[in-house]
Amino acid sequence: MGQKFLENLLPIVIEALVERIALEDHIGRDTAIEQLRASALYSMLEDEFSKVWYYSVSKLYALFKAGTAF
Repeated sequence: MGQKFLENLLPIVIEALVERIALEDHIGRDTAIEQLRASALYSMLEDEFSKVWYYSVSKLYALFKAGTAF
């Protein structure tokens, strides 16, 4: 998968995950963004070779709540 594809897809995945975090955890969008950016999962999402960005939002949310990417 090319870097350009990931650059286009990642914001969509992150936006959907932020919305899910905010909804499920009953927090504001800005707080959800801060929590996601501070997580290990965020680092994995940025890594093209991890393929974590390919997971469903439900799976990503579960990984986020577990505090780990694997």
